[in-house]
Amino acid sequence: MTEPTLGRLGRVFFRIGNTTFGGGSVTIVALQRELIDRKGWITQEDYGLAYAMARITPGTVVLAFCAAIAAKIKGIPGAIAAVFAVTFPSAVLAVLLTQGYESWRTNPVAMAAMGGAAAAVAGMMWAAGWLLLKPHFGPGWRALRIAIFAGGAFLAAWKFGVTPVPIIAIAAAIGFFWKDRELA
Repeated sequence: MTEPTLGRLGRVFFRIGNTTFGGGSVTIVALQRELIDRKGWITQEDYGLAYAMARITPGTVVLAFCAAIAAKIKGIPGAIAAVFAVTFPSAVLAVLLTQGYESWRTNPVAMAAMGGAAAAVAGMMWAAGWLLLKPHFGPGWRALRIAIFAGGAFLAAWKFGVTPVPIIAIAAAIGFFWKDRELA
């Protein structure tokens, strides 16, 4: 395990933040693999807590998440470095892609390519969800409990249009009372 210097931390966030596609969920899962599994710079528990807190803060989830994780690893300088490493190159690319889209939006081949990319992004988002849930599955009732929480949150958001804050608050309240016996 290498020491998490500010430069190394910034390079990890730069590489992952600017080479993952499909939104914040995909970036968050890629960071999970790198920061927990490969580097060992943070625990799964701290990672999960940062993810949950980022989901309930206003603004962009991935930026709040990157700031929280990097701050946990290297303090405020780490948070600043991570957010800059993730946002600046992506912002430049977004401007360039917007210009390209405006130029090519009437081209059927370009639109077909975008449709294929959208389908791939949906698949990556499903994979990201699974990778975030997988460590919490366990024997017996744990799997059912996780399935109920994840499925309930999915249905509440998808079918009933419930926003994230009430979903997280309700899940936290239910989780408080429905404790996992193995963890209590």
